[in-house]
Amino acid sequence: MVTQVRDSGRPAGLRGQLGELCHSSGLLGSLQRMRSWLRKDLRILAYHRITPLPDPDIYEFDLELISTSPEGFREQMSFIKRHYHPMRLSDVAEAINTGRELPTDAVVVTFDDGYNDNYHVAFPILRELGVPATFFVSTGHIDTGHPFAYDWLVHMILRTGAPRLELPELGMDEPMPDGRAARRALATMVLDRMKETDALTQSAMTRRLETQWRIPSEVAPPDCQPMSWDQVREMHAAGYEFGSHGVHHRMLSKLPQDELEFEVRHSRDTLQRELGPAMLHMSYPVGGTRAFDQRVIDTTREAGFELACSYISGTNTQRDFNRYALYRLAVERNMGIGWFAAMLAMPSLMSYPSGGRMHEFRSDPTCSH
Repeated sequence: MVTQVRDSGRPAGLRGQLGELCHSSGLLGSLQRMRSWLRKDLRILAYHRITPLPDPDIYEFDLELISTSPEGFREQMSFIKRHYHPMRLSDVAEAINTGRELPTDAVVVTFDDGYNDNYHVAFPILRELGVPATFFVSTGHIDTGHPFAYDWLVHMILRTGAPRLELPELGMDEPMPDGRAARRALATMVLDRMKETDALTQSAMTRRLETQWRIPSEVAPPDCQPMSWDQVREMHAAGYEFGSHGVHHRMLSKLPQDELEFEVRHSRDTLQRELGPAMLHMSYPVGGTRAFDQRVIDTTREAGFELACSYISGTNTQRDFNRYALYRLAVERNMGIGWFAAMLAMPSLMSYPSGGRMHEFRSDPTCSH
């Protein structure tokens, strides 16, 4: 059971305060129109979970995966519907393929992972408001119903009674702190270090801790479960499109070639089996500069995917699209509507320069802006 609080997000800081000020002053409309005239680019919003903001002292999972509350999401989608041109990612791909210009102020709403609150919370709001969206799901988790490994690792660190955190795979041997905030900080350190190890080692380490600490993911509570295929099919039938987020949510650049090809091709085949033929899109799990590389891009393109999204912050101009490394703008749980509106109007100034622990938002010199 999630205990809701009014705001469990990080303090908004100067960027958030400036966004709220610009929004309340009425300046954003003029700034948006001026920017639309000077620069025609595609904004792709990145969400994970839509859920009531929990009390961090009680919540037993990764707070960084909560993008906004249901009320905040409704407000954001209503704002997009009034002031922007929301599109599906397939509409963008079709425009690129045919050489057509994208509409002014085009925005694509995307979700990563496939948590079941996407179905229970986001889907009804999107459908009611008539806003399209693209959902990237890790097909292996939809198949099994098991939680996502990074989130489950945070859960285990928050819950374990072990006196020490012993991770020889990462060169870590730390005393287990008592307080919830201190344990979240320790989990942050673990997830950051995991980015430097190969994906199979990451998976093996998480499974080892499940056994050692007797916290098996097979009996995960509803708070961290993915959608089911029945739910995915219902959303797809209502016009919402689905893309690949791999099979097991592994960092693709950290996999050997045969495992990389399995993650890309098997997720493709599963989506086509469950939903029928459709234009294919990919979102690289984790999505920062260390999570995908040219080998990943080549494998994705050769598997027939039309577009692929990174988790690097920025917007995309049609004249120099890197269609296999699209930038996105992350929506975080401490964004009020003013900051959200300012981020859309002034993305280079108002978007997050850095993001959640398993995501990176720095500019990547190998990807075109």
